[in-house]
Amino acid sequence: MALRDETCIPCQEGGSTLTVDELARLRDELPGWEAIDQHHLHKRLSFPDFATALGWITCAGAICEQQGHHADFHVGWGFVEIDIQTHKVNGITRADAVLAAKLDAMTS
Repeated sequence: MALRDETCIPCQEGGSTLTVDELARLRDELPGWEAIDQHHLHKRLSFPDFATALGWITCAGAICEQQGHHADFHVGWGFVEIDIQTHKVNGITRADAVLAAKLDAMTS
C-alpha cells in the first residue's frame, strides 16, 4: 500500500523512530523531502504568490486535522516550508512519512 493511502497511527511515548535504512526505502515515495539529522522531515514548496501559498496551507491543515497528526508550517510570499516530526519520540516515525506523502498528493 502506498504511504499516501495509509492512515497516521498515533505513536506512544517511547515508540520507535525510523532508521536510516527505513527512511531510504521510503525515499521514492517522498520526493523532495529531506530527513534533517534523523529528527524531522523538511520540504519547501514554491507558489506563484502569497494567497496561493496560504490556500495550500488551509487544505494541508485540514489533512493534518483529519489524520490527527500536525506539521509545522512557515508561510511567506510564494513559499511554504513544512517540518514534520513526532514530538513524543523526538524523531521521525512512519506516521510522519505518511503525512508527508498525503501532503505531496495535494500538489500532484
